[in-house]
Amino acid sequence: MGKTTRRITRKAVTIAGILLFVLLAGGIGFIGLDHLFPFDTTRRPVSTVIVDRHHAPLRAFADKTGVWRYPARPDQVSSLYLQALLSYEDRWFYYHPGINPLAICRAFFQNLTHGRIVSGGSTLTMQTARILDSSKKGNRPSSPGFFPRMGIKLRQMFRALQLEYHFTKDELLGLYLTHAPFGANVEGIQAACYTWLGKDAKEMTRAEAALMAVLPQAPSRYRPDRHPVRAAKARGKVLDRMGRFDIWRADQIRAAKQEPVMSFRFPTSMTAPLAARRLKVIYPDAEVINTFIDENLQMHMAELLRAYMERLPPKQSGAVLVVNHKTLEIEAYAGSADFFNSSRLGHVDMIQALRSPGSTLKPFIYGLSMDQGLIHSHSMLLDVPRYKKNYNPGNFTRGFSGPVTVTRALQDSLNLPAVQVLEAFGPGRFHDRLRNAGARFQFKGKPNLSMALGGVGTSLDSLVTLYTAIGRGGIAGKPRLCPKEPVQERYLMSPGAAFIIRDILSRPFPGRQGVGRLSGELSMAWKTGTSYGFRDAWAMGLKGDYTVGIWIGRPDGSPSPGQYGAITALPLLGQVMESIAAGVGTRKPPESVLKETICWPSGLAASGIRGRAKGACAKKFDAWILDGQIPSTMTGETGLTAPLVRTFWVDSKGMRATPACAAIGKKTVALWPWQAEPFIPAPWRRATVLPKDSPTCPGMAPLILPDIRIVSVSDNSILTCQPGQTTFPTIPLRALGGRGERQWFLNKTPLMNADGSAPFFMPMPVPGRYHLAVVDESGSFDQVCFSVIELNP
Repeated sequence: MGKTTRRITRKAVTIAGILLFVLLAGGIGFIGLDHLFPFDTTRRPVSTVIVDRHHAPLRAFADKTGVWRYPARPDQVSSLYLQALLSYEDRWFYYHPGINPLAICRAFFQNLTHGRIVSGGSTLTMQTARILDSSKKGNRPSSPGFFPRMGIKLRQMFRALQLEYHFTKDELLGLYLTHAPFGANVEGIQAACYTWLGKDAKEMTRAEAALMAVLPQAPSRYRPDRHPVRAAKARGKVLDRMGRFDIWRADQIRAAKQEPVMSFRFPTSMTAPLAARRLKVIYPDAEVINTFIDENLQMHMAELLRAYMERLPPKQSGAVLVVNHKTLEIEAYAGSADFFNSSRLGHVDMIQALRSPGSTLKPFIYGLSMDQGLIHSHSMLLDVPRYKKNYNPGNFTRGFSGPVTVTRALQDSLNLPAVQVLEAFGPGRFHDRLRNAGARFQFKGKPNLSMALGGVGTSLDSLVTLYTAIGRGGIAGKPRLCPKEPVQERYLMSPGAAFIIRDILSRPFPGRQGVGRLSGELSMAWKTGTSYGFRDAWAMGLKGDYTVGIWIGRPDGSPSPGQYGAITALPLLGQVMESIAAGVGTRKPPESVLKETICWPSGLAASGIRGRAKGACAKKFDAWILDGQIPSTMTGETGLTAPLVRTFWVDSKGMRATPACAAIGKKTVALWPWQAEPFIPAPWRRATVLPKDSPTCPGMAPLILPDIRIVSVSDNSILTCQPGQTTFPTIPLRALGGRGERQWFLNKTPLMNADGSAPFFMPMPVPGRYHLAVVDESGSFDQVCFSVIELNP
């Protein structure tokens, strides 16, 4: 008995040794073969998919061969699909080493019994190996015989073992989910779900999961858009197997079989084509690019823009950019009116295009100048012609308003006050501050005063960058499309200046003053702009935590006569604002901002000049002041403040005298800038306010020269023109008295030559009633009225 036991033991040890040797030899041999014949585990390139903040696809780009292949992991697909896939294709996937010997034996006897191939015995790993290896050299022939077929099967087994050796089970499953063929040029479960189901792979029903599980077996034969009946029959096989294995209940399977097969192909998503293209250029090798865009808001903005453009000329385009300036996340990016509309050049991204910004930079001229201590919210600015200046712009309305507050100048987008302030601040420094805040500009030459009116190239996203500072306490932030883009914040202006500018810009839209107070429009800040030649119409707005930028124009830069910001872009801004669910709570001023009553013409606090100068408080305003600074009124001359309060020695009658003769005291008077004289009432003009010279004190230099008087046209005169006259008659412009340069006005519109100098003649106007005025450098002013009539022949 002992010998028998020892004999059995020796045999067992021998067999174990042989098995161990075989295993070791096999393992060493496999490692050697793996080294000699490595499997190229580099995945095929996948499509780049751009998704919104909720992972809904916005646009996808096919790979270089035109295949739609989206990356997918097991945790990114429906559990129903994984159940159907593994139950139908490979129940023992998580247990075998890549080859299932029982499945191979079963397939061998089934094929032998039927006399043809009815089962391949392939595991999911072997199928993955076949898919990944199919594009390599040595592809199988189209109709291989038995031995070539056996060779192919052995190759798949070896490759399956290699995959199991190099990857975890979940990684292997991810390879299959990414590369499995689903018909046409679609590969991978995610691309298949978007193409055949119109939904994300996580949202599949049981019927859809069953169809997707069987489709890779014969992608062309079971294509649901071409062969829905075959697809339904194949789906039924999977559902029956799920019932036999008691994975899904019978009632669930019955309901799934009743669900129709989608018999059409869903188009590839193009919800944000230009934003996606922009990101594709920046991240060309990325597989999935997550964005901050909200698909629903994006689709709504695109539809608003498309519908709005139908009322405009056919070659017009537009752009809408919606940014949460609190987080700097771009939630809607509509770069053109219609991406597929060639007449509107829809492929051109007008959010990035360099265009003239019109008047949209004016808020920053005033905000930065407040920080510099040059102005406050109601400082007096001069909307008057700029004679003898290198830059002589006019207003959009071609008229002039005379003295205006900063608030009115900004709200009415007056050009000359903005140029006056920019000249004082310095265009070079203004440019540097905006550029440092993140804006990009393009100049012809150096920064100059034309920046106030749009004489510079910039883009919509740069403007939105600047406008975020108004909503973020003076800190400008670059809008971000995706989490990969870093947060970039730059200081632009103080919180106080940002608050004042936003407060000035917050008012109802034109024509909605009454309704706006009830609807909350007072909490919306907005600014429009129009470039030279009506090439660009802009509307910038802030509501709650959102900054919105609108551009409308022709991408080719051609003019669009009659299309300007207030009538073209602002209505669309209103529609966009209504679509944004943003809080509209009351904003409290920072500690650096206080209300103060200020006086004109001095511009100083009313409490500080009472009784000090006659006429110093001709007009009062409640102004926002910053850091306690109340700057005096600017004269309109570069960099200087006005000596608008002057003191004189006077005699007992209040006439100007000298201490050496009849002076008994002093008189202080407040003056308005001389450029404002034609626009203010007579009691405020210098001729009225300044004291007359005392006759007992001869030899004093006169404060006011003899008043200027128009002599070429009499008051209430009637001028005639003959009908059919071939020569164009003119009216001479002559005046006596006064001092220095003269400015002529016809119906408050300045008359000047092309070089900005005062003319000597003016063309005879058409028949009608006219007002002619002249003013000199000292403020002396005269005016006449005349009529032009045409004599009957």
